[in-house]
Amino acid sequence: MLGNFIYANPTKLYFGNDAQKNLAEALLSFGKKVLLTYGGGSIKRNGVYDDVMAALKAAGKDVVELPGVMPNPTVEKLIEGSRVARENNVDFILAVGGGSTIDYAKAVSVSAWYDGDAWERFWVKQEDPAPGEESFP
Repeated sequence: MLGNFIYANPTKLYFGNDAQKNLAEALLSFGKKVLLTYGGGSIKRNGVYDDVMAALKAAGKDVVELPGVMPNPTVEKLIEGSRVARENNVDFILAVGGGSTIDYAKAVSVSAWYDGDAWERFWVKQEDPAPGEESFP
């Protein structure tokens, strides 16, 4: 391994039937504008959407919604999410739902502020940065 570096990956997980009640407090340490990603609408049918929106409101957040994240999201959906995140200058992305929604939010977070073709760079080629090119965090 080359060079010295620090890697921090703090994760806080809440478990239990009422875990979402901790969301408003957890959101206080993040910026004001949030991109909320979710799937086809089950979170609206099961009440999770209302709980999340109440927590976001209680935390004083401005919400931009991006619904319709499908299983195995397409490149077109990734481009849409990246565009929405950039255009709205979001501070963070909150994924509500299952694995595809969470993975989608991670891909959007990598792609939204990358100037090149993120799909090509990070998923197709997976190259190391060229000498003198800044690596993406």
